[in-house]
Amino acid sequence: MQYEANDQPHSATWLELDETERVDAVMDYHRRAKLIWKTSSFTMTHVVVENQVALGEATAVPATLNRLMHEGLDRHEAIHAVGSILMTIVFDVLQAPDAGGDINARYSRELTTLTGAGWRSNLNDHDPMLRCRTHAGHPP
Repeated sequence: MQYEANDQPHSATWLELDETERVDAVMDYHRRAKLIWKTSSFTMTHVVVENQVALGEATAVPATLNRLMHEGLDRHEAIHAVGSILMTIVFDVLQAPDAGGDINARYSRELTTLTGAGWRSNLNDHDPMLRCRTHAGHPP
């Protein structure tokens, strides 16, 4: 499968791939697009968000992705925006595993309040999920 971040893969086709094939497809896309990233967690987060989109209404992700695209983000940027929320929650849980609370409820709440403008205003060079860059240093 040749993955294109700005084109939603057919859900059944995506889910039929094993996890390694999904990761390879996302990595290949970023290579072909001459986009660079610094961590494997970046690729895995991309795959997790695509998995959640493919699951449909089981998560808030498909509706969030659509809303962000209606707000002006392209699909690839919207994946990064959702991924930034996911990774923030993962980071927080790793830092304080006994903090408690329902992380799924938190994820849904934060996706509900996520906006394209808010995500863009928080872009920085230190978070690979917030922005992957071309070799020339321009956003995708």
